[in-house]
Amino acid sequence: MDQTEPPISAPPPVTLAQATWYWLKLGCISFGGPAGQIAIMHHDLVEKKRWLSEKRFLHALNYCMVLPGPEAQQLAVYIGWLMHRTWGGIIAGTLFVLPAFFLLLLLAWIYMAYGTLPAVAGVLYGIKPAVVALVAFAAYRIGHKILKNPLLWGISIFSFIAIFIFHLPFPLIILIAALMGYAGERYAPKYLSPKYFSAGSGHHASRTQYGAALIDDHTAIPAHALFSWRKLACVLAVGVGIWLVTMTFLYTRYGWENTATQMGWFFTKAALLTFGGAYAVLPYVYQGAVENYHWLSAAQMMDGLALGETTPGPLIIVITFVGFVGGWNHAISGADAALISALMAGSIATFFTFLPSFIFIFMGAPFIETTRGNLKLTAPLTAITAAVVGVIASLALFFAYHVFWPMGFISSAEGLMARNILAMDWFAAGLAISTTIVLVRYKVGVIPTIFACGILGMAWKLWG
Repeated sequence: MDQTEPPISAPPPVTLAQATWYWLKLGCISFGGPAGQIAIMHHDLVEKKRWLSEKRFLHALNYCMVLPGPEAQQLAVYIGWLMHRTWGGIIAGTLFVLPAFFLLLLLAWIYMAYGTLPAVAGVLYGIKPAVVALVAFAAYRIGHKILKNPLLWGISIFSFIAIFIFHLPFPLIILIAALMGYAGERYAPKYLSPKYFSAGSGHHASRTQYGAALIDDHTAIPAHALFSWRKLACVLAVGVGIWLVTMTFLYTRYGWENTATQMGWFFTKAALLTFGGAYAVLPYVYQGAVENYHWLSAAQMMDGLALGETTPGPLIIVITFVGFVGGWNHAISGADAALISALMAGSIATFFTFLPSFIFIFMGAPFIETTRGNLKLTAPLTAITAAVVGVIASLALFFAYHVFWPMGFISSAEGLMARNILAMDWFAAGLAISTTIVLVRYKVGVIPTIFACGILGMAWKLWG
């Protein structure tokens, strides 16, 4: 038998209703971060359902990975759009996020209304060290894939020093890293090996043949997916128009300085800077939401990240918590309507964070062929990812300080070192170290780890 021929005939066509049910199910079970979510989609859509072939899946994924924003959610938008046009993409991307959005709103309300109860406080106390471990593990995992040579290590160390010691803005660090990558690509043929900047996405096509797919390797591009300047202009006009109408409404209703309007503007910028995943943009969200706007405290930011780790969907959904708490604290709709203010602010943060992802896919998907093997595009993005490793490492160190020394360092000069060591929360430090070992050495899943740490924290607070 010809090995190039698929051994199984293609499955029957999938209706929009069938696809909608699948995207809703995916939104409810998509735990495990982007790697886990992409693995679930690959298993379901390539291996099991055969909606599209492996090459088409990986080709779409490679495009999504060069975009700012949550790549797993964008991949869902892309596949939904490829199969069922624009509405298919809207439904897929929305349902991928919606269950986590509602669940996080519920958790945020419980946190704000009942967070001081001993049992709830104990669970959060146990989850915080796990968050430190998870952020450190993210830096290790990305760094292990990306930092393959001294040049990329240097970019990563530069970004760590720039944000942790000199407090440079995250967008400036990303810009400098991109310029380093561009310069490196330009001069690589003369002074360096081009492989210095060809780290790749880390997703390689499998040789496994799962059978013929609805959208196979050689399936013609659907008519709605063909590129035209007219389509691009229409998508851009509609996307920017939706953004402008919403921002104009917030501005005319509340004014520019109001928390609601500032959240719309801030989370739009955050959405455009999420190269490298959610962990990469968290320092920027922290700088803005905690230090600049004072929407919530550093401790509340930690608690929000802890809660975000327990929900399905993209980790960047933690911005829903940030918006909810900011709206609750600042009472956008009046002092006697804290819950309404919080729900509105959480919705604003979520809307402006995910809107660009839809626009990027609908605008750029017809160009995906042009992204394959293009070093001029790959080099700046590889440099940005290297910088992201340093930024994430600084975030892990920052979180560790706030978790291990919740009362801060003791400022007395006499016996400073000994007093600071004694002031450390040794249980939290030990739990963070143990969690890191469990994640790295034994590869235990995120959800069981978070659950176990929450139980241990509650037990320590109630009976310790």
